[in-house]
Amino acid sequence: MSFGIDDLPVRDELRGKSPYGAPQLDVPVRLNTNENPYPLPEPLVERIAERVREAARGLNRYPDRDAVELRTKLAEYLTKTGKYPVTAENVWAANGSNEVIQQLLQTFGGPGRSAIGFEPSYSMHALIARGTGTRWISGPRSADFTLDVAAAGQAIAEHRPDVVFLTTPNNPTGNALPVETVLALYEAAQAAKPSMVIVDEAYIEFSHGDSLLPLLEGRPNLVVSRTMSKAFGAAGLRLGYLAAHPAVVAAVQLVRLPYHLSAVTQATALAALEHTDTLLKYVEQLKSERDRLVTELRAIGCEVTASDANFVQFGRFADTQEAWRKILDRGVLVRDNGVPGWLRVSAGTPEENDAFLDAVRELKKEQDA
Repeated sequence: MSFGIDDLPVRDELRGKSPYGAPQLDVPVRLNTNENPYPLPEPLVERIAERVREAARGLNRYPDRDAVELRTKLAEYLTKTGKYPVTAENVWAANGSNEVIQQLLQTFGGPGRSAIGFEPSYSMHALIARGTGTRWISGPRSADFTLDVAAAGQAIAEHRPDVVFLTTPNNPTGNALPVETVLALYEAAQAAKPSMVIVDEAYIEFSHGDSLLPLLEGRPNLVVSRTMSKAFGAAGLRLGYLAAHPAVVAAVQLVRLPYHLSAVTQATALAALEHTDTLLKYVEQLKSERDRLVTELRAIGCEVTASDANFVQFGRFADTQEAWRKILDRGVLVRDNGVPGWLRVSAGTPEENDAFLDAVRELKKEQDA
C-alpha cells in the first residue's frame, strides 16, 4: 500500500497545494528564473575566496547572530542608491528575501490574522502566508496588470488585513507602482487596521524609476524588502534584506532562528558589497537587453507588458502551455506563471536573447500560417 502526503496529519490549509518551483531542464538557453546571466567577475570571486578563507578560521564559533557588519554595509548601499539615509538599525538580513518575508509574516501575521496581495504577483507571498498560518486574500489587479487604487483600497477596507503586499516592479508582469499608488494604499491600510505594508523591491535596480525607500520617513508600518539574488548576480548566495523603522527590525528578531546567517554567507555578501559599482554595470547591460526584448517582441507581433524588471511578460497565446512547449522545442526555456495567455522571459545575454527571439519568430510564423 502506498503512503503519501495525504496520509500524514498535514495542516488542512496545506493539503492539495504544490511547492514553489520552476522546471530546470537541460536545454541550451534557460531564461525562466530571472537570474542574472553574467557570472561574477573574477576579482570578486577572488575577494569572496579571501573573505570565506578568513571566516573559515573561526567556524568553530557561531557567527555574529545580528550580522552587524553586514547590516552596516547594506545600509551604506541603500543610502547611496536609494537616496534616503538609513543605518544598520533600519536594516535586517536573512537567507534570501523569502526568509525575510517569512519572518515578517511570523511577526505580523500568523493564525487568526490575514495578508492581502494583488494577483497575479509573486506566488511565494501566498505560499509563505499559508506556511505561517496566515489567511491569504487575493486582491484585484486590472486587466492591464496595473493596480486600480480605488478597487485595491476597497479590498483593504473590506478585509482589514494585518499585512499588505505591494510589489514594484511586479513579478511576473514587470510593471512598477507609482509613488502615489503606494502612498494611497498605505493610508488605506492604516485606516483599516492599521496594517503592516510590505513593498517588495526585489527587482528595483532594474527599474526606470527610483526606489520607494524615502517613503519610510514618518511611516513606521512600512517595510521595503530587497534581495542580492538579482542585481548582484548572487542567486546562489541566498541573501535578502529589508529596510524599515528600527522597531520593525527589533520585532522581527523575536522570531528569527539563532545564528540564522552563517559566517560564510555573511563573508560572501560583504565581498559582493565591495564590488557594487562593477555589479551594477551588468544591471545596465541587462536593462538595455530587456528594452530590446520589449521592442523586438512587439515588432514580431506579441503583446508585451511594459517592464521595469529584468524580465518581460509576453503573449497573448490561445494555448499558453502549447506556446511554452514549442519555444522549449527550439532549445529555449521560458516561464509559464499560470497567467492565462502570457509567458515570461528573463533577460539573458545578447546571444541568449537572440536565440529566444528567433524561437518566438518561428512560433509566430507557424501560428500565422
